[in-house]
Parts: sequence; structure tokens; C-alpha cells
Amino acid sequence: MSDTLDLPTRQLVQPPDIDLRRIGSHPDHWYPLAWSKELKPGKTYAAQFAGEPIVLIRPKDGGAVFALEDRCAHRQVPLSKGVVEGCAVRCCYHGWTYDASGKCIDVPYLGKDKLPNGVRAYPCREQDGLILIWPGDPKAITELGPLGSAHDKAFKTRRFGKQVRCHYTFMHENLMDMNHQFLHRRQMGKIAPRYLGRRKGEDWIEVDYSFARTEGSQPLGEALILSSRRGASKVSQDLMTIRTEYPYQTLRIWTSGDEPVMHLWIAYTPVDAEQKFNRTFGLLSVRRPKIPGLLDLAWPALVWFTERIFAEDREIVEMEQRAHDAQGADWNVEVFPPIRDLRALLAANGQPMTGPAKSV
Repeated sequence: MSDTLDLPTRQLVQPPDIDLRRIGSHPDHWYPLAWSKELKPGKTYAAQFAGEPIVLIRPKDGGAVFALEDRCAHRQVPLSKGVVEGCAVRCCYHGWTYDASGKCIDVPYLGKDKLPNGVRAYPCREQDGLILIWPGDPKAITELGPLGSAHDKAFKTRRFGKQVRCHYTFMHENLMDMNHQFLHRRQMGKIAPRYLGRRKGEDWIEVDYSFARTEGSQPLGEALILSSRRGASKVSQDLMTIRTEYPYQTLRIWTSGDEPVMHLWIAYTPVDAEQKFNRTFGLLSVRRPKIPGLLDLAWPALVWFTERIFAEDREIVEMEQRAHDAQGADWNVEVFPPIRDLRALLAANGQPMTGPAKSV
């Protein structure tokens, strides 16, 4: 698994040829728009994908969630302001009504034979506490696979995420490059990541690391994830594999054996048309220890620890976005081969955005 750090001199002195921050998320994938708990029965939920307004609708009597463009075909007002009736939504203005397919099924003052065209409907799925849509070509639709280990009862899963003021590619780079652990020194003490190697394909790349603590004690939150599965050795060296399988990321940690003790699945949904904002959706699954209830008891401490780590990552990537906006281009000079490969993968699988970039 060893891999050399092949660092061409040219890469050290020149910025990249492609501005990765102007490559948009490709729409031909499943993207989460909301947590299931955010959409109550008989209610609507207003969301966006890359500037496209979308309304999620949950029928009151247990029907499947569906997604439509968030506008009435009549006066263009948001359908998210409307009223859910059965498996349809009625516009708040003149009462035009749309079913789950987007078809207009009622205009109160027109005959049924005179109904106008409807609005766009999006393929929609609800899985593991998330509501996802397919914003791209319906003919290209694929099955939605497992979302990490959130479905596995052997794990306890935490659902987390917030809107982050940065392009989604900054998020991929941040998670993939464990050399940034210096950022988390106050939360985690001093740990030394060791790069072990990488593997890659057309739409995926995964990178292996091991870790050794060089100074300080192990934080409680980290201990909750790892220590119950680690052997008797006092030297803490763990295997971590981080994978971008476009457009998602996963992170898995092993302490011993074939099964990971932690599995993170994470997606970054672009919110605005310029894609300078993303909403992060994370499913953090921790394998339950042999002692029943131990993880549940310690869960608040783990939540506190992961919130602190995420807050530091969020702050730093937002700094990166502000630097990009101030410079007007991607000036990053990347020296770490896995991140150079990751950037190439994101550029190849994304979709170039049109129009000039603007400051946030």
C-alpha cells in the first residue's frame, strides 16, 4: 500500500489550470434536500438545488414524499406556501392544484377539460432519515445504494450538518486531506497522520492513513469511537480510509478486525446558483460496544466532540471561499498527490458553471 509523494517542481510554483470552484455539482445523482424530521405530515418544505427552488410535500395520511419545482404555473408564487390536500398541493393564491407528477389536476374556476400544463416533478426518495431528489435527467436515473451504515442495527447513527458558505469542492478536499489535523490540535491533541497509499477510478478515489498520538491524552469523544475496540497496546495507531465516490464521501476507521468501528457517509448539496453555499448532510455511525447501553450513555459527549471538530472545519473552508472570492480565481498550489488526483476527479465528473463568478 506504500506510495511515494511524487511532487513535480512545476506544481509547487504554478496555480492550477482549471478553476475548480467554477465546476458545479453534476445533477445526475441523488442529492439530499432535507432531513425526514423537517417535513411534517400534511406540510411542505422549501429547498433549493443549485438555485432551483424545489418544494417537498408529505401527504397527511402516510403517502410517499414527493418533490415539485417550487412555483405555481399560473403566477409563479411558491407552492411551498400552499396547502397539502391528500396527495396534492393547492397553491395559496388561486387554488391551482398539482399532484405528485406535477400535473395540474384542478383550477377551481375552469372545467376539467381546460386544465393548463403543470410543473416539473423530481424523482424523490426517503431513506435513513433523509429526503433525496434526482435533479438531473430522469432517463439517467440510477438506484440509490446504502447510505453508509445508517441502516445497520449494529451501529448507532448521528445525523448532523449545516449550511456551509463554501463551494462543495472545498469540503471534499478538507475531509480527504488528513494533513490538516494541526487545525484540530486543541480538540484532539497532537497526532501524526501517516499517508499509506491511494487507489482510484474514473469517479472514485480512496486514501489510507494511519495515526499515532505524539503528545497529549486521547479526547473523550475520540475514545468513545475507538477505545472500546482497540487492543491492549498503549500505542494508538488506527487505519482510516477516506473515499470520494462522486458526489459523496465516506470515512471509515478500523482498530482491529475486518469491520470498521466508525463509518461516516456525507453529501454536499449546492444551494445557490453560483454554488458558493452547500448544505452538508452527514450520517456518522459508530459500532455499538459489547456492553449494552454504554454508547447511549456516552452519546452526548460524542455529539459535543464532533460538533467542535465540524465547527473548526466549517470555519476554515469558509475562509478558503472568502480567499477565492477576493482573488477572483483558484490560486491554490497543491503539493499532496491524493488531493491533486481528487481535484482532477471532481473537475472531470462535475459540470462547468456558466457566467462570471461574483463575490458572496
